[in-house]
Amino acid sequence: MNNYVHGYSEKESSRLADQAETLTELLHYDTIFPSGSQVLESGCGTGAQTVTLAGRSPGAQITSIDISRDSLSQAEKSAELHRISNVIFKRADIFNLPFEDETFDHVFICFVLEHLQDPLKAINCLKRVLKKGGTVTAIEGDHGSWYCYPETREAKKTVQCLIDIQAHLKGNSLIGRQLYPLFLQSGLKDISVSPRMVYVDSSRPKLVDGFSKKTFIAMVEAVKDQALSMNLIDKKTWNRGIKDMYRATEQDGTFCYTFFKATAIKK
Repeated sequence: MNNYVHGYSEKESSRLADQAETLTELLHYDTIFPSGSQVLESGCGTGAQTVTLAGRSPGAQITSIDISRDSLSQAEKSAELHRISNVIFKRADIFNLPFEDETFDHVFICFVLEHLQDPLKAINCLKRVLKKGGTVTAIEGDHGSWYCYPETREAKKTVQCLIDIQAHLKGNSLIGRQLYPLFLQSGLKDISVSPRMVYVDSSRPKLVDGFSKKTFIAMVEAVKDQALSMNLIDKKTWNRGIKDMYRATEQDGTFCYTFFKATAIKK
């Protein structure tokens, strides 16, 4: 995926792992697939979500695909490390899936649609390989839902750089709010969207470290060079914005962000 805004560095792999571990209960308390079912995880990346999927549905057979060989290699190593035996990894393009129609009982896609130029086409491609009566589950963030206290103009402008860079790469970091209409346009039925808000203050130190610092701020920090080279912001404003975001992780600060989890059925 050439337009993956966060890149494929080891630091990004660590960020994804931190994000997955921190948000497991919030995002996946209701992610369970029946024993014997065939599940397609599309865009598994380095396997950060795969570990949770496999662990919560040990009786399901999961096929996890990604277009990046390097990411798949890391995912396979992660699966071995966690002694996961119910996952098959395969290199595949979401827009050219190498599966017959109606192969899978369930489809799962997480933090992928935001990076695609045509997310509706992707959903339709996934729908093709889903059995009638099967479910689609999609989880996406929405950077426009972020806010903090204290909040400054510089902090907001720094986060806006990430939003603008992703849009420049033909992605959409605001896609969380669009899951319902995308599912509706694809013809899926019984659509249900559940907002999952992360609220962080100093009484929740694990979230301060795992989400505010290691997930969200780290994600913003990673696009510094792009933001400066594209003249989206000047260096002084950038540095102040990042500093102000860290300020919101202190004892009297707060952080908020909303993820959206959508489920639907193919009828």
